[in-house]
Amino acid sequence: MIHKEGISFLKHALVIIVLLLTFFFFLLSRLIYIFLSIFLIVFYFFLIFFFRNPKRNFYDIHQENYDKEVIVSPADGKILDIKQILENEFFKKNCVCISIFMSPFNVHVNRFPVSGKIIYVKHHPGKYIIAWAPKSSLHNEHTTTVIKTSRGNEVLFRQIAGFLARRIVLYAKKNSLVKKGDEFGFIKFGSRVDIFLPLNSIILVKKGEKVIGGGTKISIIP
Repeated sequence: MIHKEGISFLKHALVIIVLLLTFFFFLLSRLIYIFLSIFLIVFYFFLIFFFRNPKRNFYDIHQENYDKEVIVSPADGKILDIKQILENEFFKKNCVCISIFMSPFNVHVNRFPVSGKIIYVKHHPGKYIIAWAPKSSLHNEHTTTVIKTSRGNEVLFRQIAGFLARRIVLYAKKNSLVKKGDEFGFIKFGSRVDIFLPLNSIILVKKGEKVIGGGTKISIIP
């Protein structure tokens, strides 16, 4: 299944590829034209692969537990870092930050890590430093979203653009009620998502571990 963010992009890409192949048919030698055709076809199939949106069943993962708050990963990718850090935009205090790096080969759908009410949403313009660099979280284009859960916990997560990722799509709207695992956005061509949790959170993942957006349990807030 192709994600809605990719449909228009793929249509335009297909038109451009067809026009290029038609144009170069009359200019290039047969051998070079064959190699170019193979390259463009493979590239187009990669674009289809990138914009995939596989159907996932999160029923068991999302069963509510009344004595603890289970946090799921907001993105597919690899745990880049887990550390205590000062979150100075909304919380203004130290939090546990879990950073998830998405390569161009990961599914790029972003999903709500908890259910609750969105109490804060903001988009920040910025640069496009390589996403795994620590300073990218402050200097790169990014979005910040905060959800307050039914238990009163507040969870902040941040989409961060990278060197290749030049467009962040965010669906989250302030005061909306959202469900864990539902889509909140999409980042094109590799980037990073950071999630900020209370210091007493129990971390269920480790650095270097691969996670699935909306599916992998990454933390528990007692």
